[in-house]
Amino acid sequence: MEYFDIVNEDGETTGKTVSREKAHRDGILHRTTHVWLVRKDGRGGYQILLQNRSREKDSYPGLYDTSSAGHIPAGDEPKASALRELKEEMGITATDRQLAYAGRFRIQYEKVFHGRLFRDNEVAEVYVYTEPVEAERLILQESEVEEVRWFDLEEVWEELDRSSERFCVPKQSLGLLRDWLAAAQ
Repeated sequence: MEYFDIVNEDGETTGKTVSREKAHRDGILHRTTHVWLVRKDGRGGYQILLQNRSREKDSYPGLYDTSSAGHIPAGDEPKASALRELKEEMGITATDRQLAYAGRFRIQYEKVFHGRLFRDNEVAEVYVYTEPVEAERLILQESEVEEVRWFDLEEVWEELDRSSERFCVPKQSLGLLRDWLAAAQ
């Protein structure tokens, strides 16, 4: 069974933990990481690698999501967790220096998936990975990811405004990425 640190609004641990099941059943605040894999598109813009979530996932099955994301286990630190998720989901062994911090945002919603109410209440830490990535050579974690695909960042941004049927990308996370890319230029 997975356990998460219960955190405050600033993402600071409270010294208490909660099971994954209870966190999502009761909407208890916990932490996650998001890692964006980004490349220049050759036309002055950017592409983002999105993962198509497994149809067995407990939330947003079968939709395209952040490049790599996951819960931070109890006792773990955000960057270490982001590096682990990147390795587990994509087979990418990155170093601490290869992940740039882009910021933090809150996620909170209630939706029904697979006939069950799912309450998400998270503080998400966002990182950016800009090293070259060949999508077809990645080793995907089948229980999490069905496929990956490069998308134009601005097209995804605009489609999210029209309530997309194919993306579950958190717009706040993508906004942090856009801000980070603008500052990095």
